[in-house]
Amino acid sequence: VLRHEEFEEGCKASCNGPYDGKWSKTMVGYGPEDNHFVAELTYNYGIGEYRLGNDFLGITLVSSQAVSNAKKMGWPLREVTTGIFEAEAPGGYKFYLEDKEQLKQDPVLKVTLGVSDLQKSVNYWSDLLGMKIYEKDEEKQRALLGYADNQCKLELKTVGGAVDHGTAFGRIAFSCAKEELPNIEALMKKENQKILTPLVSLDTPGKATVQVIILADPDGHEICFVGDEAFRDLSKVDPNGDKLLDDAMAADNSDKWFAAQKMKKASA
Repeated sequence: VLRHEEFEEGCKASCNGPYDGKWSKTMVGYGPEDNHFVAELTYNYGIGEYRLGNDFLGITLVSSQAVSNAKKMGWPLREVTTGIFEAEAPGGYKFYLEDKEQLKQDPVLKVTLGVSDLQKSVNYWSDLLGMKIYEKDEEKQRALLGYADNQCKLELKTVGGAVDHGTAFGRIAFSCAKEELPNIEALMKKENQKILTPLVSLDTPGKATVQVIILADPDGHEICFVGDEAFRDLSKVDPNGDKLLDDAMAADNSDKWFAAQKMKKASA
C-alpha cells in the first residue's frame, strides 16, 4: 500500500466512476509511483458489486513469489501457457503471473485492454498520444505499445466485437510535464477527439492540487494525463498508508451494517 485517501463526495473528474457518494482510493504497487506502475483501487461506499465488461483484460507481471503465494493460500491458478498462470482477483479481474524471479525494476510487464478495431486503436495511441509500437501481430490481433523501454507496456487486443465497459469504469493515467497538458487538449480538439474532462484542477485534502485532462480513445477507454510537478508531491509514499486503509476498513464494516438494516448492498 503506497497511500490511502478518503473522500466525502464524488470526484469532479469521475475518478471513482459515475458515483456521487463517499468513496476512497488506495494506491498499490511494487514501489513508488514515480517509477513503477501502480493500481488505483477505488471503493464506493454502499456499492456491493460491479458488472464487468470486456474492456480490461488483465495485468501481466513477473513474480515466482506471487505464484508460490497463490499456491500456499489455495488461490485458484490456471496455467494458460508454459510458466504463465492466470489468477482471478476478487471481483473477477484477471492477473497473469509469469513464474520467474521477480525483476529488480517494476515486475509489472503490461496492462491489456480490449479493442474493437486494432488499427484504429494503434493509430490513436501511437499517432496522437505518441506511444512507440513495440510489437504488432495481425494474426493474433494484438499490439504492444509504450512510452519507454523500462516502463510497463500497454497491450491492445481485439475482442471480436464492441467493447463493453460494464459498470466499474476504470481508466489509465500518465504523468507528464504540466505545460504539456494544454497542448494535449489543443491537439484533441483539433483532431475532433473526445475530451471527457477538459483541463481541470483536482484537490486532495491536505495534499497538492493537480491538473488533469481526461480523454477517451475510439473504444471509450478513459485516459488521464496529470501534471507531473504537483503529482510528484501528491504521490509520495505515505508510511501511514497501511494503517489508514486498515482503519477505514474497520470503520466501514459495511457487511454487518447492511445485514443489520436488512438491506442488500447495491449492484452498480
